[in-house]
Amino acid sequence: MNKPVNILLIEDEDYNLRLLEDMIRKLRPGWKVSGTFESVKRSVEWLKQHPQPDLIFMDIQLADGLCFAIFEQVEVSSMVIFTTAYDNYAIQAFKVNSIDYLLKPFREKELEDAILKFENFTGLTADMHYIPDYQEILDAIRKGQKKFRRRFLVSKVDAYIRLEVSDIAYFHNENRITTAVTFNKHTHILDFSLDALEEQLDPDEFYRANRQLLLNAKAVDRVENHFGGRLKLRLNPPFSGDLMVSRLKAINFRQWMGD
Repeated sequence: MNKPVNILLIEDEDYNLRLLEDMIRKLRPGWKVSGTFESVKRSVEWLKQHPQPDLIFMDIQLADGLCFAIFEQVEVSSMVIFTTAYDNYAIQAFKVNSIDYLLKPFREKELEDAILKFENFTGLTADMHYIPDYQEILDAIRKGQKKFRRRFLVSKVDAYIRLEVSDIAYFHNENRITTAVTFNKHTHILDFSLDALEEQLDPDEFYRANRQLLLNAKAVDRVENHFGGRLKLRLNPPFSGDLMVSRLKAINFRQWMGD
């Protein structure tokens, strides 16, 4: 390609966004990052007001919902590389319906392979249009999500115990240590990140309130309106410190709770 490649990065986790951006700049220093967005809303606003980029790196789960809502609100003619933590059940759909996909955590070799696939596509013919079937990907994800994790095997000093997901009020991550707090106020250390847990648990039952907390709907005791359109949550069992839901997530959270 003779002209600079314009790309858009749509990713709601700041760490993953910066990592992806740094890796792309290293592999393709001539590429131009036209914008970075963390939500469906901001992505749609930008796409409606600007020329389509050549390539979009797009996370499946964004701050205010699944990325497929973008395609329902604005026509996307750009090529797309999806980024995701979803397991193998959706991989075939990604293979068929996108230029490529990247599994988290990102690896430089896999990113380079995806970039080469994009460059091969764009180098075929100037008038070739690639139209992926995003609905098929969404259907595959929903189908796979029917098989959610129901229990954990937790290691203790001299034994293992079974921990049922239905007994867990919330998962908390602090200093890279993830704990599960049960409704009877027991705490267990788990060898999972919150990102990994979010993909394994039923989204109808568990909600990612912020970067540190993944909570069970049954643990929400009270929801209070707060300054700036935010929500303040009170949990049972209680969570230490203030638990806030951002203005961006507030509507989505209320819908999840059944508003």
